[in-house]
Amino acid sequence: MTKSSIVSIDAIEILDSRGNPTVRVLMELDDGTEASASVPSGASTGEYEAHELRDGDKKRYGGKGVKKACENIVKQIAPTLLGMDASEQAKIDRILIELDGTDDKSRLGANAILGVSMAAAKAAAQSHHMPLYRYLGGAEAKRLPVPCMNILNGGEHADNSVDFQEFMAVPHGAPSFSEGLRYVAETFHTLKKLLHERGLATSVGDEGGFAPDLGSNEEAIELIVEAIEKSGYRPGEDISIAIDSAATSFSTDKKGHYDLKWSGAGKMQSIDLIALAKEWVDKYPIILWEDPLAEEDWEGFARFTSALGDKIEVVGDDIFVTNTKFISRGIREHTANASLIKLNQIGTVSETVAAVRLCEENGWRAFLSHRSGETADTFLADFAVAMQSGHLKSGSASRSERLAKYNRLLEIEHALGTDAKYYWK
Repeated sequence: MTKSSIVSIDAIEILDSRGNPTVRVLMELDDGTEASASVPSGASTGEYEAHELRDGDKKRYGGKGVKKACENIVKQIAPTLLGMDASEQAKIDRILIELDGTDDKSRLGANAILGVSMAAAKAAAQSHHMPLYRYLGGAEAKRLPVPCMNILNGGEHADNSVDFQEFMAVPHGAPSFSEGLRYVAETFHTLKKLLHERGLATSVGDEGGFAPDLGSNEEAIELIVEAIEKSGYRPGEDISIAIDSAATSFSTDKKGHYDLKWSGAGKMQSIDLIALAKEWVDKYPIILWEDPLAEEDWEGFARFTSALGDKIEVVGDDIFVTNTKFISRGIREHTANASLIKLNQIGTVSETVAAVRLCEENGWRAFLSHRSGETADTFLADFAVAMQSGHLKSGSASRSERLAKYNRLLEIEHALGTDAKYYWK
């Protein structure tokens, strides 16, 4: 590869899919390459995530402005990186981490650091005339992820009576990514008809899934099973269900006590939620369960995995926050059998890659994910193919910032042609 030096780094404040400010980084190389990267933002966040720097000025965006993060990019990061080869991703990321000097990237802001890290990867890929997935993943990056589409929302992502945050349709039985996307998009539209017929709301939550008031959390599963069947598919064979409880959001102590307040199910302990999960996994075509317990309920998580880990994928999100330190502990203690992977939870491309590789090396799966506050940036789609993780959640079939990722994956599938691979495990 020829050297492509960074000659300019700039940053501006833009708006994410919730209308809140976020960072966009603009990078230019000496060969004329220009690239930009936009940083997502989460609503349901783990306590130990990398720190997203906000201005705190209540007169602007209710304190959520990111002018300080943009200023840090222009005044501190840019002078440090100018002249560096954009393709030296690991070196760039290491310098960013050292320049910040904190464990959680709170000085410069993880949003500032990640934006620059992503922009460098994009610029280097463009400079070397390679698609981003090939640049990051090499010649073997041919596997398209199974789209775990969020079609019904609750918890922190919706104002309704459902405690669990996401109910996803997973088209693991489809022959290709494009067919899998069709399976779940059709199921999404069928679900809308079912909700309308029953006089239930068809408004959507942050990630595009429907957010009706239901009689119970279980009713959400029943509705999805019915939608799968009425779409002409076989539950458990063509399409299964994935759940993200985001249990920290309804935990009273973030350890072993819970209050399913929105549905009215009441107070529970870890053992009660495990018993409920056993019942549902036996009864419904559930294939994956994310954050079934809270971020500090390590013992409960391990019991959940012991009880159900041989039947379903048990994914840790808030408990691991894409951090190799926490994932390593989870591997040692058999806390789960998979980790959610979010670029902005850890703050650089290199650290995110390291988290994926750690999972792979220890027989775990890595579940790539967007955030509830997204942008039209399609970095995540290419990254999912580069990492060959096998599955991805990127929201529903009703919001353009979510569909941008799915449409990019359709482009990649088309480009790969007969080389494209698609399978669950």
